[in-house]
Amino acid sequence: MTGVPASAAGGSSSARRTGPRGTSGPAQEPAGRTNPGRAVERGAAERGAATDRGTPDRGTTDRGSAERGSAEGGAAGRGGKIAAAAVNQASVWNVANLLTMLRLLLVPAFVALMLGNGGYDPAWRSFAWAAFAIAMITDLFDGHLARTYNLVTDFGKIADPIADKAIMGAALICLSALGDLPWWVTAVILGRELGITVLRFVVIRYGVIPASRGGKLKTLTQGIAVGMYVLALTGPLATLRFWVMAAAVVLTVATGLDYVKQAIVLRRRGIAERRAALEGTEA
Repeated sequence: MTGVPASAAGGSSSARRTGPRGTSGPAQEPAGRTNPGRAVERGAAERGAATDRGTPDRGTTDRGSAERGSAEGGAAGRGGKIAAAAVNQASVWNVANLLTMLRLLLVPAFVALMLGNGGYDPAWRSFAWAAFAIAMITDLFDGHLARTYNLVTDFGKIADPIADKAIMGAALICLSALGDLPWWVTAVILGRELGITVLRFVVIRYGVIPASRGGKLKTLTQGIAVGMYVLALTGPLATLRFWVMAAAVVLTVATGLDYVKQAIVLRRRGIAERRAALEGTEA
């Protein structure tokens, strides 16, 4: 019987390789030979790992940027507040407030001139009229300057109405004390001025009562009438000043009633808005 060829019985010895301990398995690469594709993959992986270790985390970078931005924004905000406070502090000594201070200083000067030499000397009364006229003119300019050039300050809001009432009240009281003007006229005008001032503070929580044209006309008429009484006028001018003062009294009462009406409407509107806001919050 002839022998079976080796290729038929077990195949070519080159088709099967044995493992390290004689076990069959996949062919092993010879030592010293490497697969080029796997080497490239391992190199890329190592470079990627090195890059990841060397590159800072993006979240850390973003947090650092945010912290720096917050610090810079806080410093800028503090600097802005300090600068704003400095501007507000310096703006107290602006032109409008200086005119208001001048008007306050003119009040005692006016009283001294008005009552000088018994209060009936035409020369002293002329000087008193000059002081009164300057005070009234500055009253027109300080408000205009404050609104036009943004010079409105808390001091001006408080001092301006005080100066207005002070110069007008001083003139009316002096005239009544000298017998040139009935006391009831002084009481009506000053009572209206003080009452409206208190009313403004009462309703300020609901809004601000704007100055009307009638109120401005009232102020102008009062100034003209009181100025004519301060001067020692006789004849037709003395008769004219009586009618000018009568017109001032009528405007004083009419505008006072109008302010009371506006205050009532403003208060009702404010209460209704607050009530609606509370109902909306509860709902």
